[in-house]
Amino acid sequence: TEGQVFIDVGLNRKGLYPPINPLPSLSRLMKDTIGKGSTRDDHKYVADQLYALYATGRDLRDLVAVVGDESLTDTDKKILEFAVLFEQKFINQDYHEDRSIFESLDIGWELLSVFDDPYRVLKRIPAEYIDKFHPDKRDKKVDFNSVDV
Repeated sequence: TEGQVFIDVGLNRKGLYPPINPLPSLSRLMKDTIGKGSTRDDHKYVADQLYALYATGRDLRDLVAVVGDESLTDTDKKILEFAVLFEQKFINQDYHEDRSIFESLDIGWELLSVFDDPYRVLKRIPAEYIDKFHPDKRDKKVDFNSVDV
């Protein structure tokens, strides 16, 4: 098979549609079909960073449920905030929403912009891509809704 999609009852209970949990889901072909020449050259890095931060956010959420949030760092709190926003704005889509890959990447960057120091926190994204695509840094005149911008 090409991959698998994991439907998450917990996400469904939160009212998220589609309730797809990206953490256990996988695609065997994605690595060969994303990036420069196919989508956008930041695609792999953004996907990897979103995945890593969401996984960390879910782990932190579980930890907070057991021991509370008193010992969390400011970055931990931002990661928890990110995880909530990731579910609400990235995973959650209206049934009739026709979101392009470029819109999804832009939403991903919007979510990643919650971190005050992107160069410190976004360790899976090279600085050149942060400079080029981060909402606070990118050239507003460039149309990022095309391949190979």
